[in-house]
Amino acid sequence: MTSDETGPETGPEPSTPVPIKAVPLRHPWRWISAALVLVLVFLFVWGAATNPAYRWDTYGRYLFDTRFGMAVFYTVALTVLSMILAVILGVILSVMRMSENPVLKAVAWVYLWIFRGTPIYVQLLFWGLIFTLYRQIQFGIPFTDLTFVRFEDTMVLYSAFWLAVIGLAMNEAAYMAEIVRAGISSVPEGQSEASTALGMSRAQTMRRTVLPQAMRVIIPPTGNELISMLKTTSLVVAIPFSGELYGQARDISGVNFQPIPLLLVAATWYLVITSVLMVGQHYLEKRFSRGATRQLTARQLRVMAEADGVTPSAIMSATGREKGGAQ
Repeated sequence: MTSDETGPETGPEPSTPVPIKAVPLRHPWRWISAALVLVLVFLFVWGAATNPAYRWDTYGRYLFDTRFGMAVFYTVALTVLSMILAVILGVILSVMRMSENPVLKAVAWVYLWIFRGTPIYVQLLFWGLIFTLYRQIQFGIPFTDLTFVRFEDTMVLYSAFWLAVIGLAMNEAAYMAEIVRAGISSVPEGQSEASTALGMSRAQTMRRTVLPQAMRVIIPPTGNELISMLKTTSLVVAIPFSGELYGQARDISGVNFQPIPLLLVAATWYLVITSVLMVGQHYLEKRFSRGATRQLTARQLRVMAEADGVTPSAIMSATGREKGGAQ
């Protein structure tokens, strides 16, 4: 059989492509810098562990002392009570700032101007002297002799703990007001309009529609403010109140003249409480962020898999393919 009978000659068979041998990119400086940082950290830890000035024996003796246990209680109590009052007052101030009433808006603005513009330590000093400024308090009708309540000596009302709570809360409320206002402003106006169309009042719209959606914006900075409040409690010695961690460390070091190990004890307990608060903040943010992302949780995947009779991995791969096709 000739070539004419077999048809046109075909070209040579295409050669098989040679597989590409991928060589990972090396980062020598990354490893060098990491090793250098680890060496510096080790040298610092070793130097601190072997430095007798730290008095680690004193540190270990006072770490679980009952006085510091009580100081932890007072620190947490100051933080929680002050933050609760600050959140309540901050919500009220934020609503006043966003009100159409010029008087309420002006009062809220002046409050924020004063408490954000002066140092917290100075404010606590004034709260410690409040009953020196006002020796007598009376409530009645002005310019008349009619009096409902009268305190001849206000010093009987003096309580350093509650003055510290009020002072911290009044200062923090100014910051919480701006955080809440930012969260409320982040909610689209259409949500409020839809609630109004359903017959909800302004208060119902704020409570049922706006605030639940604003929590996704409010929670993260509020968690930061809570941790900051924990550390700000060390300034209540200005009132004076020395029952919290720093005040207790200062009082004990004034007796044994070893401030460094006692400050380390206070710092350790601050770190422990802060770590617990950070874990709580993480789960709280996770709870209020539900529905804000299209990524399915493990529980949602499990429920969908049980309903469809497939494995969760199959749903995850199908979801990934849909996202890739949409892109």
